[in-house]
Amino acid sequence: LIFRSDEIPIMNRGRGVILQRYRDGKISDAQVFNLSDGLSWRSGKSQRTEADISGWVGKRGQSGRLPPKGFPRNNLF
Repeated sequence: LIFRSDEIPIMNRGRGVILQRYRDGKISDAQVFNLSDGLSWRSGKSQRTEADISGWVGKRGQSGRLPPKGFPRNNLF
């Protein structure tokens, strides 16, 4: 799930905020990036970039879609 960083509220210490809803999984990694640059990750020795990320853009707290093809199986950037 990709959402704008200004959607994350600043809360008091000890409080939490839902970033994404999950049916059977949990969050394993997060990354902040410029939307115009696209999403990039390391795949082996090369750097991959996904420019068409419109299918993964949504609102904070929604459930997301499956990751793009070629994304690491360990779900880490």
